[in-house]
Amino acid sequence: MPRSQAPLRLVEGGEATPLLEDVYRRYCRYVGAVVLRLGGRRGEVDDLVQEVFVEAARGIRHLREPQAVKGWLATIAVRLVRRRLRVRRVWRLLGIDAEVDYAGLVDPGASPHDKLLVRSVYRLLDEVAVADRLAFTLHTIEGERLEEVARLCRCSLATAKRRIARVQRTLEERMGDG
Repeated sequence: MPRSQAPLRLVEGGEATPLLEDVYRRYCRYVGAVVLRLGGRRGEVDDLVQEVFVEAARGIRHLREPQAVKGWLATIAVRLVRRRLRVRRVWRLLGIDAEVDYAGLVDPGASPHDKLLVRSVYRLLDEVAVADRLAFTLHTIEGERLEEVARLCRCSLATAKRRIARVQRTLEERMGDG
């Protein structure tokens, strides 16, 4: 079996738990991609990935289902990005948040139109409520099912749908499609 497909287990006190080093190797890029698309800033990715795995190290022994590690890491990532976005909102209100060029989120081979679109969408996402932004980004950009969005955002399915719809309306109004 290839290394990437090897089971993530360590027998500890009679219970099987994932090895953190293996979990990191297998999922660090995934976690990095999630925090980049949710938060939108390349400069924060390394710190957030590190924070995710610090939290994972604290709780990995208590993980009941080792096969659920990817979703568990996503849950930690969403919680930490939520916290970071709230801090950024305060910085923005105080006028100390740096201007960010979101063009780096798009493939370098993308058209100028696509680069402009991504920058515009992320600038608008900076203005909406953090909970709405997370639900929208998880569903629309990450492609998560609505049930998973609700779970990751710790809200009901109906609330997740309302949050996504609010951001969609805002984008349509602000970008001239509404």
